[in-house]
Amino acid sequence: MTHAIPTPDVANKKADTTADNTPETAATAAHAALNRTLARWMAPLEAVCAALMAAIVVMLFSGVVARYVFGRPITWIDEAVSLAFIWVAMLGAVLAMHRNEHLRLSMFVDRMPPGLRDLVHAFALAAIAAFLAGLIGPAIEHVETEWIMATPALEIPGGMRVAAIASGLVLMLAIVAIYALRTVSPRNLLIAVVGVALFAGLCKLLSPALAQLGLVNILIFLAGLVALCLVAGVPIAFCFGCGVMSYLAFTSTVPLVVIVGRMDEGMANLVLVSVPIFVLLGCVLDATGMGKAIVDLLASLIGHVKAGMSYVLLGSLFIVSGISGSKVSDMATVAPALFPEMRRRGNKQPEMVALLATGAAMADTVPPSIVLIVLGSVAGVSIAGLFESGFVVAMVLLTVLLLLARWKARHEQTGAVARPTARIIGRLALVAAPALVLPFLIRSAVGSGVATATEVSTIAVLYAMLIGQVLYGGIGLKRLYAMLVETAALSGAILLILGTASAMAWAITQSGVVQHLSQFLTTLPGGWMAFMAVTIVVFLVLGCLLEGLPAVLLLAPIMFPIAKKLGIHDIHYSMVIVCAMNVGLMMPPIGVGFYVACRIGNAKPDDAMVAIWPYISALIVGVVLIAMVPWFSTFML
Repeated sequence: MTHAIPTPDVANKKADTTADNTPETAATAAHAALNRTLARWMAPLEAVCAALMAAIVVMLFSGVVARYVFGRPITWIDEAVSLAFIWVAMLGAVLAMHRNEHLRLSMFVDRMPPGLRDLVHAFALAAIAAFLAGLIGPAIEHVETEWIMATPALEIPGGMRVAAIASGLVLMLAIVAIYALRTVSPRNLLIAVVGVALFAGLCKLLSPALAQLGLVNILIFLAGLVALCLVAGVPIAFCFGCGVMSYLAFTSTVPLVVIVGRMDEGMANLVLVSVPIFVLLGCVLDATGMGKAIVDLLASLIGHVKAGMSYVLLGSLFIVSGISGSKVSDMATVAPALFPEMRRRGNKQPEMVALLATGAAMADTVPPSIVLIVLGSVAGVSIAGLFESGFVVAMVLLTVLLLLARWKARHEQTGAVARPTARIIGRLALVAAPALVLPFLIRSAVGSGVATATEVSTIAVLYAMLIGQVLYGGIGLKRLYAMLVETAALSGAILLILGTASAMAWAITQSGVVQHLSQFLTTLPGGWMAFMAVTIVVFLVLGCLLEGLPAVLLLAPIMFPIAKKLGIHDIHYSMVIVCAMNVGLMMPPIGVGFYVACRIGNAKPDDAMVAIWPYISALIVGVVLIAMVPWFSTFML
């Protein structure tokens, strides 16, 4: 997976190369000035993001202690956290823009000839800039509207919170402009800007006619334009933003401030605060080596049996996923610890990467799961119920992968690897025990109602940092600062997708297409089972194209009411769509998760593509079982 905007390092190298051994030109001097300006912006911005992340963790933990230990809840904690959270989300999105970490579909752009690729890249930047520029005015209007309302506990203007959106849009626009000037030729930049302006002008001219097309506009703007932006390499968040902005601006009289309001609502739910904190937990897990301790213990217990290292890989992903909540973090923790030994025992790299990718897809419903937290927030489903069900559903998928791994290892020779002594196993168990407590702490605290997903994420981070400091070597202040900044950037990229997808989902709902779709799907021959089959296919495809969260955000508000009409339990339906989406994420040749796994596992995608299909097929069998047997999803409730 690559990104839409060239990295700062690449851009700096281009500028440096131009200046080497030649007199400084006006262009290179201007580029150098832009670089210095950007550097001056980013350092304090990173410090603010790190401070806000630390403040959120401290405030949430203080709230838990005050409520459960002293019985005196702090009434202003939620408001303060909400204020800090929206600023982390938007400033983190700015950092993600600078660090080149916004998710995008790169498959089509990478296959274009260089000349065309550069022109398409210019159009992508122009589209991003058009969205940001078009929304700055409405964002300021939203601040003015919210400023007259004071928060109940802190009694501060509400505009102080939503000012984060306007500030983030302005800063991102400035970064996009700087990158465009540094990385795009003046000719291509002019063509792109004029092209985007002509498109907007033509749509404005035709707006009376477009308004008469009704639901066809959904296909033109919310499907066609979004798909075109995806193919052009526009980051996913901005694809959704461009689509919904064009749809509202050119086919309706709805003011664009509605988009800002929906973005605010999509990012404002306090449940989502657990997303950056679980991202931080994954960083702590990786930095302290707690995940490696778990992997080493499993390898000592079952690594010597037939298909043992495959079992260890899958089991490690299952357990580690119960700590980090992130597929990428899971794979990055497990692969370096296991792959060298698996290669030594004769496992082929493509097979290892195939198992890594599908194992990560399997484990994504193990609590804490960022996707489950977001889904619960968007669809109004109990997160505690999702956590209880997710553990069992992951066991079903784990079983089908274990059976396939055992069948593929049927000719493997046993006895080549000595079984570790009880003393070695005991020592590894002692080292891994504090880390093994964490998944059970998270699951039991949320499942029993002792703490919310947000609160338990804070407890888990502080527990991991304390145990890591005492038993696993600790984390230096410099490393901790870098982790806080990384968490803010990744969370900003995720949360901006949530915001723009929320606006797009609202537009789709308001168009009336949901009613037509509901009527069609509820009358399918075969009833709820046919609807489940359609659901699996839809989320397999969307999982390939959009990654996990955008697919959930777009379709959850549309599909859940239909499932409810058909009598499908909301937890059961949640498990089906999340599992299908995760499988799609790992399906070549489009699934972005597959390429992430190849990069982490250092395998050629062409080789891994052949090896992964048996495992993908096994997962699809597991998803069908979960869909057809509601008991797997609901018996723990």
